[in-house]
Amino acid sequence: MTSRLLMPYRSAGRAARSGVRRVARPPEVRGSTRATEILDWADPGVTALVNRVRGRASAPETLRVAHRIIAREIRPVYSVEDRRRVSTTLRLGRGSCSQRMAVLEAVARAVGVRTRVRGLLVDGVFWYPRFPRLKPLVPKQVLLAWPEFRLEGAWVPIGELFGKADGDGAFTNRGGETLFDAVARTTVDWGGTTACGALGGGCDLSAQVQTDLGHFDSRDALFAQHGQTLCFAARTVTEPVLGRWSAGS
Repeated sequence: MTSRLLMPYRSAGRAARSGVRRVARPPEVRGSTRATEILDWADPGVTALVNRVRGRASAPETLRVAHRIIAREIRPVYSVEDRRRVSTTLRLGRGSCSQRMAVLEAVARAVGVRTRVRGLLVDGVFWYPRFPRLKPLVPKQVLLAWPEFRLEGAWVPIGELFGKADGDGAFTNRGGETLFDAVARTTVDWGGTTACGALGGGCDLSAQVQTDLGHFDSRDALFAQHGQTLCFAARTVTEPVLGRWSAGS
């Protein structure tokens, strides 16, 4: 069994209802370049990172360079505070997969690239390989904010930021590699629309999605409407440990 007690009331209620479903959303969510409470790109710490990636040949290359810096310099941990400010993540030098993606979104907005997120409720079983001894405590569903960037007239999910190549094998959700790191070597697709190819046959993760919540102008808007994966009490108790627990250790 998986834990519903750790989940916010609204999320626990959704988990109790069986079946994969898609929540109706407006046909077009335009995203934005503005700073938000989470994506506080005007903070001097964030500005310093932005200045390191300016002047690249194109917006996609700017984001790829920023991704490499974030992957190299922000240690991946299992923090459960999805609404943490980007400036705090940079100051701490560590962050969850979600928090590191938020850093990339902040950089994108700072250089004039609109971003939005797709809200996905992913089966908690997908995270079992990372917590083999703690399976009863893994939430029934995990809320994932999956970023998209407006590049060259089209919305590009972070899983395709490095191109739709065959990749270097599937993402298994084991070891030190996180979703944030994996996109640099293989396409990660939650919608089942990517031709994964012979080497990247496991890039289609659509079977793990229980509910597609649609698109939101920002991760702030997503979390404001749907809450975070864990309730406040659970985050308070677990963050001091999980927030320092390195991915894969």
